[in-house]
Amino acid sequence: MSRVLLEIIDNHIAVVSMNRPEKYNGLDIDMFTGLVDTAKQIQKNKSVKVVILKGNGKVFSSGLDVKNVTSSPTAVARLLFKPGRKASNLAQDVALVWRNLPVPVIAVTHGVCFGGALQIALGADFRYATPDCEFSIMEGKWGLIPDMSGTITLRELLPIDVVKELTMTAKVISAPEAKSLGLITRISDDPFAEALSFAHTLLEKSSDAVNGAKLLFNKTWLASEREALRIETQIQTRLIRKKFFNLKQLKALL
Repeated sequence: MSRVLLEIIDNHIAVVSMNRPEKYNGLDIDMFTGLVDTAKQIQKNKSVKVVILKGNGKVFSSGLDVKNVTSSPTAVARLLFKPGRKASNLAQDVALVWRNLPVPVIAVTHGVCFGGALQIALGADFRYATPDCEFSIMEGKWGLIPDMSGTITLRELLPIDVVKELTMTAKVISAPEAKSLGLITRISDDPFAEALSFAHTLLEKSSDAVNGAKLLFNKTWLASEREALRIETQIQTRLIRKKFFNLKQLKALL
């Protein structure tokens, strides 16, 4: 059975489902590669304007299938190896691919969202959760640290002391507490329906502006003032050039 399912609905919305329900969508090597390959497939599909990422079965995901992965030195090596000059490895790519997609990504969580699953959800632009969903930076339970790009995504959402506390204690928190901390975006009795409604709202907007906004804030949120202003102008110039002018006209005006 395929670890990851991809469905395109309403022509422009990609629904990605982790599909290992009998193991609570635990992250094994096939799930890692399936998620990364699916994101690459979406990136090639220019008709996709929004992505919804969810888990089939009783939970979003229980996180890393520790027993499965650590039983094989080869599997661990595949997760941690960085080919050539590549900055990230497979373990980090599984979260970063959603952040790096040019279109908005909404993670829909239910049941539990632990460890690596939380880092995957953090790679999305928005997180919608059921009221009873539980969250944890759980790696410490196994004597590990979060190493799936959480160092990039967590610092944009939470103060450093809160991140340290959640990481050191591996504390399980409720959806309301996660919302109060800023870890998730919205709580809903039917988060998939709400995510779908939001996706349709985004489809009504300029896709260039929506995608530009994602790129703008991802690149500038922690940048210096000088760098943020440079990126602002760079993205805006690209949008203006595409919408109003050809390159030669714009260069003449500048």
